[in-house]
Amino acid sequence: MPIELLMPALSPTMTEGKLAKWSKKEGDPVKAGDVIAEIETDKATMEFEAVDEGTLGRILVPEGAEGVKVNQPIALLLEDGEDKSALDKAATSPIKKTEAPKAEAKPAAAQTGSAPAPAPSQPSPVPRGRDATQSVARGGNGRIFISPLARRLAEQAKLDLRAIIGTGPHGRIVKHDVEAAIAKGPSRAAGAPSAAPVAGGGHLSKQQVAALAGNAPYTEIPMTGMRRTVARRMTEAKQTVPHFYLTIDCDIGELLQARTELAEMASTKLSVNDFVIKAAALALRKVPRANASYSDDAILLWSEVNIAVAVALDDGLITPIIKNADQKRLPQISAEMRDLGLRARAGKLKLTEFQGGTFSISNLGMYGIKDFAAVINPPHGCILAIGAGEQRAVVKNGALAVASVMSCTLACDHRVVDGAVGAQYLAEFKKIIEHPSVLLI
Repeated sequence: MPIELLMPALSPTMTEGKLAKWSKKEGDPVKAGDVIAEIETDKATMEFEAVDEGTLGRILVPEGAEGVKVNQPIALLLEDGEDKSALDKAATSPIKKTEAPKAEAKPAAAQTGSAPAPAPSQPSPVPRGRDATQSVARGGNGRIFISPLARRLAEQAKLDLRAIIGTGPHGRIVKHDVEAAIAKGPSRAAGAPSAAPVAGGGHLSKQQVAALAGNAPYTEIPMTGMRRTVARRMTEAKQTVPHFYLTIDCDIGELLQARTELAEMASTKLSVNDFVIKAAALALRKVPRANASYSDDAILLWSEVNIAVAVALDDGLITPIIKNADQKRLPQISAEMRDLGLRARAGKLKLTEFQGGTFSISNLGMYGIKDFAAVINPPHGCILAIGAGEQRAVVKNGALAVASVMSCTLACDHRVVDGAVGAQYLAEFKKIIEHPSVLLI
């Protein structure tokens, strides 16, 4: 009997993916370990390797198909001795299933370079007029413009017209708009108070967003799996994790001097971020309650200090991990971070290199950002946001002086880290980062 090849789960959070490319075609022989296809997950494009041998008999999911559920059949593999007639018999007989691999495929390429059907490089602006979505049309006296049929349907469904965005000419509400509102489920009855839709809030279609923006011309950037995941996880984080923020200023004058001396004497090129990673890790050893995660059953205090460092990609963020960062010397951290960053931008990280970690760091100092508040990356209990080191006027020994100051903001999950714990952590971080001799050991 033919073997069903199932959509693999290539990451712990993956529920669906995009079949970016078939590496085999129907009729091709397949050996265990052969790359059959490239699957676009929420973080990268991964190679899907065969675990059985045979002949690729039938492709069930075409290249470019999105939203393919995990464990959904994507192809049929003929076993040795079977021909195409077995495919017809399989339609009425039980089919053997090959177990989908669990997060052990090899990375192929970054999402931006492997999709089989990319959007045109020069998308045309959407024209204004009848074919474009208009703003909600209201007269100066508050009148809502709506077709007679649409009004009758809305009244029968007891819909609040003020909550419906018109897509007809000049923003008129038409039948389609009312039917779409009905399909979304019950809404407030006509006459009941309701707030007007807010641009960028809730689940809005691109037509609705365009309408709320006054139908300005726009170009579309395709929503990648990574960008969807970033949007979903950040929304969940802000909605479900009670954030609070603590900011401290660190004098990094001695750090910059030590960095320069190391470069001159030992030809060791270290970035400020390398020092930050090591200092953050050592501070977690001093204040282990900050190296924790929340669960419904218990607070988990992590025995290892694995620092996830945010790296910007063209279509999102990825967080390569420096494992056991508290136990590594600065040159090793620097070399690992450089390697992870390069492979992250090339889409060649292994799953274990960017999933996990116990604490996050996001550094925007290289862009000149003075300070900012980062969004916690669950299940981490904290994320440390690093601003630019800049010269500021400070008071030293009762006199004005100029110092290189770096502002650092710690975002904490209040379910795990209380204010006092967060403050203790930042105090330790400041003590370490301002005395870099501790970091050079």
